Amino acid sequence: MSTHVEPPRAEHVVRCAGTPVHAWTTGPADGRVVVLGHGASMDHRMFDDQVGPLAEAGYRTLTWDTRGHGLSRPIGRVPISVADMADDLLAILDHLGIREPVCVGGQSLGGLVAQELAYRAPERVAALVIIGSTCITMPIARWERWALRSSLCWFTFWPWGHLKRVVAVTTARRPQVRAYAEEAIGMMTKADFLHIWRGVTRSMRPEAGYRIEAPLLLTHGELDRTGNIARTAPAWAARDPHCRCAVIPRAGHNANQDNPGFFNRVLLDFLSEHYPAITRGQQPRARRWREPIPARPVRGACPADLRAPPGRPLQQT
Repeated sequence: MSTHVEPPRAEHVVRCAGTPVHAWTTGPADGRVVVLGHGASMDHRMFDDQVGPLAEAGYRTLTWDTRGHGLSRPIGRVPISVADMADDLLAILDHLGIREPVCVGGQSLGGLVAQELAYRAPERVAALVIIGSTCITMPIARWERWALRSSLCWFTFWPWGHLKRVVAVTTARRPQVRAYAEEAIGMMTKADFLHIWRGVTRSMRPEAGYRIEAPLLLTHGELDRTGNIARTAPAWAARDPHCRCAVIPRAGHNANQDNPGFFNRVLLDFLSEHYPAITRGQQPRARRWREPIPARPVRGACPADLRAPPGRPLQQT
């Protein structure tokens, strides 16, 4: 007989621009909050393997279905931008009475939303966790900008049934994750997908001199070939002063699902150092930034502490 106990979970609905946006909180009500935002065409379930370990570590997780995804339908007012999604997240936090800075994380589209929130409201962000996402504030080549914009045209004329299967296959490596991805995108209409993707293509805001000052965990899957994510990660890690970078082995675009055990150890190691689990209302110990967090390599072999075999705790550096 299993002794596993599911952590406390509550569902919330916040109306945003005509959409009933669904969100879920899991874990201790007085725990520090970790927000996890899903990728385009996915939904909150892509973090099912994270909410339990985070709750056990004392954190309260907030997962949500962005407009047009999962249960957050109909999509409501369009066009919709990444900035609109960041506003929706702020509305959810305000609805829940969460005013203190929180850790904001996201995968792919969710990572764009997390960055947008950190850009617009840095006082609300204590730390950032990025999974398989492009930096929205770094300059990109002209051909990359063209490719991003033209992808909307390709998707518009791509047969929807085939596109859904292609997205599922290119998103993940594990068969069960691919099956989830195909189910999740199957809940969307093609029109809603195109509205979301239009927002993605317009999410870049290059700004010379901008830096993310909050502690940043930058990750992507070892096998992720999506866009320029893997190629540009080293430059991003070098740009931001408090960035820790990690590649997730044997994982594709949905790295937290393809290799959840490894990802969770990296995540909890980062949080324990830069966003320790304490009761809300307590004052965390002030971190003294004697030097920037070393940016860890994201191509080739990772340091030994990030290649720990299953069951072996990560060493802190």
